[in-house]
Amino acid sequence: MSNYSIKRVDLGAGRIELHDLLQLTGCEISCNTLPQGASVPFVHRHTKNEEVYIVLDGAGMLFIDGEEIPLVQGDCFRIDPAGARCIRAAEDSPLHFLCIQVKAGSLEGFTMNDGVMDKSCKPSWL
Repeated sequence: MSNYSIKRVDLGAGRIELHDLLQLTGCEISCNTLPQGASVPFVHRHTKNEEVYIVLDGAGMLFIDGEEIPLVQGDCFRIDPAGARCIRAAEDSPLHFLCIQVKAGSLEGFTMNDGVMDKSCKPSWL
């Protein structure tokens, strides 16, 4: 059995969900492209999952709980499950972003306290 999954995706293909493609067990990740002037066609909330967004390229607008916030490349933000949200691309720019969904409050460890050194193997560059 392999300890990894690797796939190549077209990041400009609209929306690609990685859950099934990579057999994810702890989160959902989607790669998203909204053409210029396009919007997610609905406002939504979640019952359990928080979302983290990373704007990779372009510009747009985030609607969150009645507030409209401009977005540009490099913006990163988290939305609580209860936050009412919608995203659109700017009229003159497509918007490319990642969205990571995970159950709110489920993180028990992260890189600094979950990672451990493995000296049993090494890549050719070390």
